[in-house]
Amino acid sequence: MRYPEGTETGGIKFLPLRFWVNVIKNPQFVFDIHKSSITDACLSVVAQTFMDSCSTSEHRLGKDSPSNKLLYAKDIPNYKSWVERYYRDIAKMPSISDQDMDAYLVEQSRLHGNEFNTLSALSELYFYINKYKEEILTALDRDGYCRKHKLRHKLEQAINLMSGSS
Repeated sequence: MRYPEGTETGGIKFLPLRFWVNVIKNPQFVFDIHKSSITDACLSVVAQTFMDSCSTSEHRLGKDSPSNKLLYAKDIPNYKSWVERYYRDIAKMPSISDQDMDAYLVEQSRLHGNEFNTLSALSELYFYINKYKEEILTALDRDGYCRKHKLRHKLEQAINLMSGSS
């Protein structure tokens, strides 16, 4: 089966691994909560099940397999079929233009503009960017699209504005 470009790597569908598994395992990234060790263990089982469901390779389970993999092993084939259908449906969807996407995001921003603390969000982004500044700038340099649109220069300008440098 062929998946949308860039969504599969190493036998695992990439989108769920990069986003949803991170949210499942780390709800504190999205919600203002404390995650106990028991909750962490339970979420690890859910995340592992999700990863196994998104894997394109078959996993042989035996008596030495981890219990968290054995717990939902009989359900994995059903979950895999859901994932297959999800990617098949995405592949059938028509592409949207950059202009339509921009218009949609502007509308969403307008509709939900009062729901976020923009200064707090900017502060968090600035903190993150400063922490990983070199890695981010290097990644922007390596990517052809980012170079074409001079994203490194734009980010450096934003960093200088936020830090008060000229």
